[in-house]
Amino acid sequence: MPGKCVICQAPENLRESAVDTLTAHITRRLATAGTLAALALALARPAFSAEAWEAVAARARGQNVYWNAWGGDGRTNAFIDWAAGQVQAQYGITLRHVKLTDTSEAVTRVIAEKTAGNDTNGSVDLIWINGPNFLSMKSLGLLFGPFADQLPNMRYLDTDAKLSNTIDFTTPVEGMAAPWRLAQFVFVCDGARVPRPPRSMADFLVWARANPGRFTHPDVRDYIGATFIKQALLELAPDPALLQQPVTEAAFAAASAPLWAWYDALRPLLWRGGALFPASGPAERQLLADSEIDIALSFDPAEAAASVKSGLLPAGTRVFGLPGGTIGNTSFVAIPYNSPHADAAMLVANFLLEPATQAHAQDIAVLGSYSVLDLAKLSPAQQQLFAGLPADPALPANAELGKVLGEPHASWMTRLTQDWVSRYAH
Repeated sequence: MPGKCVICQAPENLRESAVDTLTAHITRRLATAGTLAALALALARPAFSAEAWEAVAARARGQNVYWNAWGGDGRTNAFIDWAAGQVQAQYGITLRHVKLTDTSEAVTRVIAEKTAGNDTNGSVDLIWINGPNFLSMKSLGLLFGPFADQLPNMRYLDTDAKLSNTIDFTTPVEGMAAPWRLAQFVFVCDGARVPRPPRSMADFLVWARANPGRFTHPDVRDYIGATFIKQALLELAPDPALLQQPVTEAAFAAASAPLWAWYDALRPLLWRGGALFPASGPAERQLLADSEIDIALSFDPAEAAASVKSGLLPAGTRVFGLPGGTIGNTSFVAIPYNSPHADAAMLVANFLLEPATQAHAQDIAVLGSYSVLDLAKLSPAQQQLFAGLPADPALPANAELGKVLGEPHASWMTRLTQDWVSRYAH
């Protein structure tokens, strides 16, 4: 699942200080959507050309594409198998899924090939990549591109409400990767017991006071638990722009003080008085299924509906977001600099952005993976592909998810986790 790759960590020695300085400078300039739009217009990257794309497609026919992607989810593996059949039929491309347990495996392979001087015949053609791994490869010049703006289907991309489509964990993507699926933080509740769910993180404290012991979160060493704390930090920090920069002790002290004051008030009202925490999202989901709590957390808006269908959650389960938006991140595919099949990899990346492909992936019977596209940019026939998807009371509509908030700089998650453990994990 997308969340798995979100927490893949590249080796620290790959983050050179000069890169960190440049990243911090850029992210300071990306504090608002308006600044992002201005930067996007200013970047002189190759634009889409129908003639050039036809040449790419002609060169790609008959090539193999070795897609290195996390292999830990059966539904995702099945989707990649389906995609392989489609690109074979449409383009004559053989797509092979190289299953990873951690994205850094592929990154390490590319680094080893560069060290050995293999600059033209690499073993990796496409990587499902996010966060620190993308930053490492981009910083070290290990990516082919920019190529994304040359993909015909990029014209459908949502760059307004889904800023994570253009900034990956505070790193500007700049055409060096193409989006393919969206993950967004949501809340899962017992609809009968929570008719009026909290509307903000501050409101959770009000709700918990009225419903003591009926809410908890996973241990913050788990990424779902960490995301809950990051979501609160984004709302409560006096200057959220600081969170887009690498953490410093001074910035952390100033930004986290309101967070810990809020959490100190919330913790005694949690399940088991905040003395115990479920180890993971699935463990918390079981507490919801057993009616021990009324609200749980997920980074997959479709997980609740899938859990209802499989009998893991009751039929009255519902999903809600927050009016101010929730943290989300986009899964990207990137092409290593030494891929011998970059043309075919570009066709695969473009196929993943096809409206029909995105609608297929969003089908709850397939992945339930929410689209990275702006549905308003689609034709009526393309919009109907999404409108005709199976409905479910536990499945929120695209518009109900609300705005996607960008992740804080990855260093904040590490620092938050350390501080939470020292304060509360006894």
